[in-house]
Amino acid sequence: MASKSKNLEPKKVVKVKTVKETKVLKEVIELKAESLMDKLMAKAGTSLVTPKRGQQLTGIVSFVSKRMVLVDIGAKTEGIVADAEAKEAVDIIETLKVGDSISVFIKHPENDQGQILLSLRKAVEEGRWSVFKKWMDEDHEVEVSGLEVNKGGMVVKTGEIRGFVPASQFGEKFLGNMEELVGKTFKVKVIEVDKAQNRLIFSEKMVSDALGLAKKDEALADVVAGTKLVGTVSGIMPFGVFVTVSVPVKGKATETAAKIEGLVHISEISWEKVEDPNVMFKVGQEVEVMVIGIEKEAGKLNLSIKQLSGDPWSDIETKYAVGTKHVGKVVRIAAYGVFVNFDRGIDGLIHVSKQPQGKDFKVGESVDVYVEMLDSKSRRMSLGVVLTEVPVEYR
Repeated sequence: MASKSKNLEPKKVVKVKTVKETKVLKEVIELKAESLMDKLMAKAGTSLVTPKRGQQLTGIVSFVSKRMVLVDIGAKTEGIVADAEAKEAVDIIETLKVGDSISVFIKHPENDQGQILLSLRKAVEEGRWSVFKKWMDEDHEVEVSGLEVNKGGMVVKTGEIRGFVPASQFGEKFLGNMEELVGKTFKVKVIEVDKAQNRLIFSEKMVSDALGLAKKDEALADVVAGTKLVGTVSGIMPFGVFVTVSVPVKGKATETAAKIEGLVHISEISWEKVEDPNVMFKVGQEVEVMVIGIEKEAGKLNLSIKQLSGDPWSDIETKYAVGTKHVGKVVRIAAYGVFVNFDRGIDGLIHVSKQPQGKDFKVGESVDVYVEMLDSKSRRMSLGVVLTEVPVEYR
């Protein structure tokens, strides 16, 4: 009877879990496992790294081959350098061995296979920019090799990185002679680092003219407007010419004269109109200048070339009084009139309303005129044409 009653006991029903319930259960188990792992890591005094895209980290090489590198970055899984990234960094990979500490760049924190994709080349480039920034901040000297000279200066190379030395950043020894440095190594200092623009600018004169530049503040304290100096053209721009001058420091030997760069604005080059300074000057050319302003805070000088010669308008009212007749040469024709030149820096205008009917002027031809109006302060002279023939309408 006992056995029969045992058989009559109701059977236990096994409930089959749904797919959704199974997924939730799996996630709970994984969370518990992660929590346990975190506790174990915390107990061991370490923590897992959660990599983020664009982050730069330092890791340890755990495996290396020509096609792949595994790096332990302290995350749940090792980071991998493979495929295109491995090809781009083949020269770097060839130097690696297991156990090396390297800087890596997180290209993707997790791909479809759950891998952390790394970049070595990007990390190296980032590191180089950081190094150049540090060298600039520390006023560190860098050795570069000259590659080629162009209109603005010289392209140089240090390691695998290219940079540029503007013509104005060469010392007096090489101004106008930059070609001598092509294919040679020389020392420079970093003066601009712009990773976003891929711009790396060096200065050679901060090394070769270091002593003279260091004396700049002392020399500026003694410079006064009107001082005449001899300098070297260090740069040519559409708005003027940069000139590096040697300014003696009081109580110092001439060989320790300060090197100061100044600007001759295009309006201070000549009493005559200057269209393009490149036509008149070349880098390395020696010029005489006059100091017309001192910018002590900026450590620069305002210079003039035209002030070295007398102002042709100083006695204009005597030479070119209203009503006097003169012979001039047509130098420019504009929509509103014709410009006539009489002497260095002295031009007058025949307004279009004053031009004889049917008369076509040509640049270079001589013309008889009389001074109709003179404004010496504004440096303006209005002219009328001296008629040598009676106009047709009056015959």
